[in-house]
Order: sequence, then structure tokens, then C-alpha cells
Amino acid sequence: MAVKVLDAYALMAFFEDEPGADAVRAIIQESVEKESSLAMSVVNLGEIWYAIARSNSAEVADRYIGDIKGMGIEIVDADWALTRQAANFKARGNISYADSFAAALAVLKNAELVTGDKEFKPLEGEIRIMWL
Repeated sequence: MAVKVLDAYALMAFFEDEPGADAVRAIIQESVEKESSLAMSVVNLGEIWYAIARSNSAEVADRYIGDIKGMGIEIVDADWALTRQAANFKARGNISYADSFAAALAVLKNAELVTGDKEFKPLEGEIRIMWL
């Protein structure tokens, strides 16, 4: 089964109806229709929560998280294997620690990362990226 990893950028684009929202909507729909798998690190889910809470409120952020959990996206906890791979990406520089978890999850699941965040550009040779 094909797996796609969503980073915070992808779901924020979807919720805020920003460029890339239609592509994310199609990916979510495809996952339902073709039973493909979507995953996201709990760290990146936290990114979404704090961004929404900062611009709106904790209550609104909680509603968004509830919506995400209802989309059938596997939320992957940060165990040592994921954290070690993320720390490896971060140690090499030029990527935020939170973004390194999305990249690490793509590696561990042999998945394509869905993002529009140019911070992932240096990792193009190491992970597959679907650019929004």
C-alpha cells in the first residue's frame, strides 16, 4: 500500500485554503477511495495545534486536531527510531527540528512526503517529495 506522509505545511494549506489545498484535498480523498495510507508525526500535529492556537484559540486548535484525527491519518508517536532519524537530519542542519520528524517518518515508512515547505529542498535526494 502506498504511503504518503503529510507535514504541517500540507494540512495548514488545506485548512487555510492556501495554494496546494486542492492537491491535499485530492490526496485525502484518494486515501479514502483507494485505501492508500496517510501518516503524520505527532510532532507535526503539534505544530498545527500551536499555529492555530496562537492565531485563534486552544479550543479552535482542538477542533482542527479532531478534524485531522477524523480523516483517517495515522498519527505516529515519536519513538526512538523516529527521533533518532529526525535528530540525524537536524544534526546536519538547515531544517527545523519539527520538520525533521516529517522527513524521518517518510524515511521510516518508505513514503513520499507531501509539502510545500522549501526547507525540505536539501533532502530531495534522500526522500521522495511531492511538492505542493
